[in-house]
Amino acid sequence: MTAVTEIGAPTSAAKILVLGATGGTGRQIVRQALARGHQVTALVRSPEKAGDLNGARLVVGDVRDETTLREALRGQDAVVSALGTPASPFREVTLLSTATRALVKAMKAELVSRLVAVTGMGAGDSRGHGGFVFDRLIFPLLLKKVYADKNRQEAIVRDSGLDWVLVRPAVLNDKPGRGQVQALTDLSAFHGGSISRQDVATFVLDQVRGDAWLHRSPLITW
Repeated sequence: MTAVTEIGAPTSAAKILVLGATGGTGRQIVRQALARGHQVTALVRSPEKAGDLNGARLVVGDVRDETTLREALRGQDAVVSALGTPASPFREVTLLSTATRALVKAMKAELVSRLVAVTGMGAGDSRGHGGFVFDRLIFPLLLKKVYADKNRQEAIVRDSGLDWVLVRPAVLNDKPGRGQVQALTDLSAFHGGSISRQDVATFVLDQVRGDAWLHRSPLITW
C-alpha cells in the first residue's frame, strides 16, 4: 500500500507522554504537540538538555525504569516514543528494547493503550530498501547493532496488545516540512528516500488520535 497523505489535520487535544523528547525529532514532536493544544509530559534524563521545551511538564528519570515510567504515565492518553541511540559499530545496543519492554508493562499497569513509536527505515521488512549508500555502507558499518535492537523493539510493540503504530522514517533531515508525505507498506518499488523531522513529527502526532495506520508500520518519505 502507498498513500500520499496530507498531514497536520486538526485533532482533539490529548495528554501525551513523549520519550526521547530531547532528540532532534523528539523536540519537533513536543513543540508541535504543544502548538496543537495537547498537554505534553516529557520524560528526560537530563533536565539541562530540556531547557527549551517550554510548556512541557518534565519528569526526570531513566526511561528503562518501570516505576519512573508509571509516574510519568499517570493520567496520560497516549505515548509517543522517539527514542534513539547513537551509531554503535562495535558495542551491543539494548536501550531501545529494554526501555520499550518496561514501557509496555507500565502502560498496561496505568491503563494507557495508545503507543506511537518511531523506529526507522531498515527495521523489519524495510531492511534493504534504503538505497545503495545506506544499505551497503551506512547500515552494515555503523547501524547494524542499532537496528538489531530496533527489531527487538518493534517485536515487543507488536506483541504488546496495545493500540500501536510503528513509524519508520526514511533518512532524516532538518529541512522545512512539506505538509505531505508518502506512507508506504508495499516497499517493492522503494529504494531510498528522505524526509524532514518536522514532517515526521506531524505524521506521528496525527496517529495519536487517528486509526488509519493502527497496528501497521508505514515507512514515511517525501
